[in-house]
This record gives sequence, C-alpha cells and structure tokens, in this order.
Amino acid sequence: MSNLEICMPAPNRVELRRYEDAPLGSGEVRGRTLASIDSPGSILAIFGGAMPESLPARPGHAAVFEVGEVGGEVTGVAPGDRLLCQGSSRSTQQFVSHLTAPVPAGLDPQTAVLARLMGVSMTTLMTTSARPGDLVAVTGLGPVGYLAAHLFRLANYEVIAADPDAHRRRLAADSGIARVYAQLPADDAAVAGQVDLVVECSGNEAAVADACEVAATGAEIVLVGTPWLRKTEVYAQEILKAVFYRLLTLRSGWEYEIPLRRMPFSHGGHNRDYSNARHTVFSGYEKALAWLAAGRIPLAGTVRTVSPRDAAAVYRSLQRREYKELFLVWDWTAL
Repeated sequence: MSNLEICMPAPNRVELRRYEDAPLGSGEVRGRTLASIDSPGSILAIFGGAMPESLPARPGHAAVFEVGEVGGEVTGVAPGDRLLCQGSSRSTQQFVSHLTAPVPAGLDPQTAVLARLMGVSMTTLMTTSARPGDLVAVTGLGPVGYLAAHLFRLANYEVIAADPDAHRRRLAADSGIARVYAQLPADDAAVAGQVDLVVECSGNEAAVADACEVAATGAEIVLVGTPWLRKTEVYAQEILKAVFYRLLTLRSGWEYEIPLRRMPFSHGGHNRDYSNARHTVFSGYEKALAWLAAGRIPLAGTVRTVSPRDAAAVYRSLQRREYKELFLVWDWTAL
C-alpha cells in the first residue's frame, strides 16, 4: 500500500496525498506511524489562512512510530522499538535516531504522543525563576495549557488556571486543578499581586493584561501561546506600564530556548554545536513519557481518536469547536 500523508495545499483545504520515502541515511531509523498529533492553535491558524506563507503545509507536531529499518551507524535502536519524534501526520516516519525518544513499554502510542505537547511548557518549567511552592497561574486551558497546569502541579507548585470556556474549566477542575476561573481574579486578595509565574497559553492579549494585574512584584509572565491574530482592543501601554512599575519579566515561551539534545564537547572533534545543557527538549520529552506511563497526567474525557481518512471533516469540526475533547490523536494503524 502507498504511503499517505495529510496535506493542506490552500486555506480551508485538506487532502490525503501519496508520497515516497527518501533513502534511509546511515544514522536514521524508519518505521510505520502508529499515532500522530497536532498543536491545534498552530494548525488552525494555518488551516484558516492566517499563515499563508506556511502553505502548502504538512500538519503534525509529533508522532509515535514502530521501527522497521535501522541505518548502519545507529546504535541502541532495534526493529520493533517504539519511538516518539517530531513527525508530521503521515504513514511513516524517518528521523536521525538521536532526535527520537523511546516510548516506555506498555504505554499506548495514542497517549505517548501527548508528550510532545507537554514539552512545550516543559521548557518554561526548566527555565523559570519560580520555585516549587510558588503560585503559578495558567491562562488558556486548551491542550497545551491543560498539560502545563498538570506539569507544574506535579512539580509541587501551587497552581490556579483560567479559561472563558466553561467545558474546559470543568475538565480542569475534574482533573484535580482546584482553583479554576473564567478570568484571573484581580479582585481576589489571595491572587492579586501574589502570582509568581503566569504561563500564558491562550495567545490572547487580554490574558496578558490580566496576568499583569495578578502578578507579584518581580514575577515572570511567559508567553507560551502564540498570538496569531489580534483578538481584543487591549493597548500595549497597559501592559508596558505594569511591566515597568512592577518589575515584571515578560518573555517568550518558545520551547526551543533550550537545546534539542545534550552534545558534549569533543576535543579534536571540532564540534561547534556542542551543548553541555543538563535540560533539553528531548530530556523533557523523556520526563513527560515517564509521567504519562506512570499515569500521573489525568486524561479521562480528554482524548478523541480520529482517522486520517476523515482529515478534511476533522479540521472543519475542530475549526468550529465541535469537539469536547482537548486532544485529537490520528490513528494510523487503521489505514
């Protein structure tokens, strides 16, 4: 059977196209895809035409695949192993082996693929100046925000969260996030001026303004959600004034602030890309996979499995917010 991949050739158009695998490199592994996932905010921006420069696009932020072929220089990987990669939604994956992470035995691929979305806010967890026990507010309880709230909860921060969507608030509350609001409560003395870190996952400028209202002096506000389009009439001056007078750090939450992998320096090897970083993107994925395997992220009622053959209908339904589940996972085993 031919290889198939989801493709967006133009705004509001989705096709399932055939493709051929490239020759396998000596340091690469390849295998059939078991599951893949999108980051909905990014993919809807592309699908709706907000990023015409990204078209044609091959959506997908992560995949889990079963290794079938191994390049001659690859060590530590064998046929039959299951790996997480930053792959697109297609029926095979082919990656340099060190840009994959092993999936723990027994972990369902449709759950394992969520580790990629956990990794988005894992970078913030690795780089923030806030410490366990501090008060963290997560704004936006979509897929990335929901996982961020649980990551910081697992790391022993005190977590509150906000989202205007009642269903998302209910999912968060039912999963163990005790204090969930429609909007960060600037009139609540237990919150206003008390938040040490705001993890802003909505991409909405009004949420950033709200964050400035509740942030403690010297707090961080990390912009994890991408502001694809202007959504409100909030003025930058309102935010800048709060940043100036309250000594706030307003910064990007881009996950690639840290290296992909640790690359030790090799004398005589002329390795100019070395990094001795202890925390990396892929070490974050590995932590996330371990926590998923241990059942430490509550997922009841949050995952829907969909078929790549229904891709056009799935994206239209996602655009209309018809799904109650947070995570749409493509099942490639049914093709």
